[in-house]
Amino acid sequence: MNALLIYSGGMDSTTLLYQYQKEIQLAVSFHYGSKHNDREIVYAEQNCKDFGIEHITIRLDFMNQYFRSDLLQTGGAIPEGHYADENMKQTIVPFRNGIMLSIAVGLAESRELDTVLLGNHFGDHAIYPDCRRSFIDAFAEAAHAGTVKGISVVSPYCDLTKREIALIGKSIHVNFANTYSCYNGREKHCGKCGTCIERKEALEGFDPTEYEA
Repeated sequence: MNALLIYSGGMDSTTLLYQYQKEIQLAVSFHYGSKHNDREIVYAEQNCKDFGIEHITIRLDFMNQYFRSDLLQTGGAIPEGHYADENMKQTIVPFRNGIMLSIAVGLAESRELDTVLLGNHFGDHAIYPDCRRSFIDAFAEAAHAGTVKGISVVSPYCDLTKREIALIGKSIHVNFANTYSCYNGREKHCGKCGTCIERKEALEGFDPTEYEA
């Protein structure tokens, strides 16, 4: 496998980076104007540098300009609470994964790579339609059919919980201190948004994160 990793700099995609480092030829971060992109991409760049893996950032400024989501800089305040709460739907960026995967598949074929790796997981499914197995499988079929060499889209954690991913990361010595999750994009993790709460639960017992709350 010669892979392109869609790499946010968060704990899930960083675990993928560690686990598949020998197969990853290129890591790509997408800056789509979220409140936390600037923070997390710094970690993505540094982790790739440490592994000697090429990293690029592709800007998708049109999403911040035209899309509606509280996750974006042009949106409202980030809601507090658990991912299971109804208000977390305010953080949906419409078809975000579909857009990023489309670009990644085209870039992978341009670079003569055969696989795109994505770090979505089971905990995302409740509110994010483009993280669900049904979407990933359908997109993977389209990517294979729509590319000359039949690019594969692989989501190794799609059916795992974030806790299970964290335990994989622990077993392969992922430095979770060099990852970022907070949707508010502050210097310290806020500890109150959905992704901070999920991070706390996943890393319980070995969490190096400093939270505001």
